[in-house]
Amino acid sequence: MSKKPKKENKPKVHPDLEGFQMDINSLGEISSSFPIDRINEFLNKNVDDKKLRDREEGEEAPVKPGRKKKS
Repeated sequence: MSKKPKKENKPKVHPDLEGFQMDINSLGEISSSFPIDRINEFLNKNVDDKKLRDREEGEEAPVKPGRKKKS
């Protein structure tokens, strides 16, 4: 019996992320085909962060009781 060659199925992605690839090497280091700033810009624009929904623009996050505010 001969095995059929595997087709490399590419996942459907958002057009802004076309060509994005991410790999993890044997040491657990993550490498990406896009700079982290571009990824963060995409996420900020397209993903709703439920922790930030009620916060006004420029408002600081509330400090939890028992924790010191970073200076």
